[in-house]
Amino acid sequence: MEIKTFDERLKLGNGDYDRLVNSRKPKGIDDKKSYIVGTGIAGLSTAGFLIKDAKMDPSKIVFLEKDDIAGGALDGKLLADVGYVARGGRETGHHFEALWDLLSVIPSREDPSMSILDDLYYTNLDDPNFSNCRITKNKGQRYDNGKFNLSKDVIEEILHLLLTPDEKLQGVSVEEVFSDEFLESDFWTFYRTMFAFENWHSVLELKLYINRFIHHVGGLPDLSALQFTRYDQYESIVVPIMNWLKDKGVQTEYNCEVEDIEFEITKDKKVATKIVASDAKTGKDKSITLTENDLVFVTTGSLVESSSYGDNKTAPSLDISTEESFKLWKNIAKKSSEFGKPEVFTSNIEKTNWESATVTVKSKEIASYIEKITKRSPYTGKVVTGGIVTALDSNWLMSWTINRQGQYIGQPDDEIAVWVYALFTDKEGDYIKKPMKLCTGEEIAKEWLYHIGVDESDIERLADKTSTIPVFMPYITAQFMPRNFGDRPYVVPKNSLNFAFLGQFVETLDDPGRDTVFTTEYSARCAMEAVYVLTGVEKKVPEVFASRYDIRYMLAGLSALNDGEKPSLDLPIGLKAVVDKKIKGTEIEAMLKEYNIL
Repeated sequence: MEIKTFDERLKLGNGDYDRLVNSRKPKGIDDKKSYIVGTGIAGLSTAGFLIKDAKMDPSKIVFLEKDDIAGGALDGKLLADVGYVARGGRETGHHFEALWDLLSVIPSREDPSMSILDDLYYTNLDDPNFSNCRITKNKGQRYDNGKFNLSKDVIEEILHLLLTPDEKLQGVSVEEVFSDEFLESDFWTFYRTMFAFENWHSVLELKLYINRFIHHVGGLPDLSALQFTRYDQYESIVVPIMNWLKDKGVQTEYNCEVEDIEFEITKDKKVATKIVASDAKTGKDKSITLTENDLVFVTTGSLVESSSYGDNKTAPSLDISTEESFKLWKNIAKKSSEFGKPEVFTSNIEKTNWESATVTVKSKEIASYIEKITKRSPYTGKVVTGGIVTALDSNWLMSWTINRQGQYIGQPDDEIAVWVYALFTDKEGDYIKKPMKLCTGEEIAKEWLYHIGVDESDIERLADKTSTIPVFMPYITAQFMPRNFGDRPYVVPKNSLNFAFLGQFVETLDDPGRDTVFTTEYSARCAMEAVYVLTGVEKKVPEVFASRYDIRYMLAGLSALNDGEKPSLDLPIGLKAVVDKKIKGTEIEAMLKEYNIL
């Protein structure tokens, strides 16, 4: 069986036969050069696959990066005399086939005798991730019971969504489909805070998520489905990839702002002819004229575009230049209707923003409140929260997480890096009577202290033991806005000879598209597809893990939604007797009993 794709040049496969074979050098690859716009995980993965599978001479690969540091949204660093800051964090799952393919060949920063994948695998094997408290209420008291607690009606709503064709979900929001009971359920709290979904976001994206991670449904309440790197993703993923690429000869032009791409577009082909670029600091022209042998991989937009930072005493600036945001994609989109509609995702900051903050804690007294909730000491170097903890009664819908400490290489043993984020930045806080987006870092720390159970009389004193850097991100959930087919360009547009699009605002080439944005895997997958199509790599790209087509995972997922209880099947007595008789003694009966459906 051939798995369908939107481009006949791309072949999808599964299993070791397609995965383990070493690719042959594609014809004509020695005559080609590659320019990669952006050094987020999509750009880094593109360079990796060009070297690993397309056998391109690394010295012919050039990054064009508008900032002075690589990594895109996978950032994390120490700001001198202020504290640590990360705009976001990324969970990973077992079935990130494209990303693991690349990370399996790149040496780990912590132990170069192992790959990044090896290091991640054994880190999580030796110290399995799971949460002892996923939701709190009433100032740090555990609220969740480790179950979904869904009614039969809400389970039926979820199943109905999964059976609805994608075509009918175009431009539709979650709140247009689901009942208030669903929107107030523990399931939705787990889901929306883990993946940063809002009620007004695309229900098609929600369907894709539930389908994509059916095999992980049972691990959602306690987050045991997740894996985390030992250190911040910048430290554990970006730095070793960049070191590997640099050692092989890949070049990087920092402070190079690409403003537009020029194309020659005819009925039979599309060719990128010029990269319009300038020095981000001096304005000097750095444009590049292209031939058909010059491959261009363009990241169309970043989740952390136009981010603004505050500090302990200052709130982030809300003065966002919407004209400058996503300027490259907006300019490209003018060239063809096939290049997407950026305005669908970038026109409503009120619906696409949230804010995060990194709280550096220097207090064992605060650590005692953390330990009361997590049942773990934050000083052991092992799992602490096991993922986010959500304060259900927070007006901001605040969540926080503490990964293995030190989270940053060189972090002092007595410091704890806490990552906090909230979905409702425009609502007044419970302790700080201001919207989060107007708060200083210190005020956000006080609100967090309030929700982990610190007595109000102690909050001001303990806040002095913290330093907090807030980050306002106006487009952090832009990729979730309700959309129609065609609003995102394909990774490789039809008849494109030398260019491809990357990142979180593109459409992968599998038919139907089954992967999910807002994941590192999506960035790696679009990179792999782009490289294989444009260079002619003969290997097949691994398909998205097909758990939605595996009856075992579907039955296990249904059982998990029902908290392991046998579902009540509303069948007429006569029909039930007939069905029971038909399946009695068969493999079907055995399987239904194994997953507690019968």
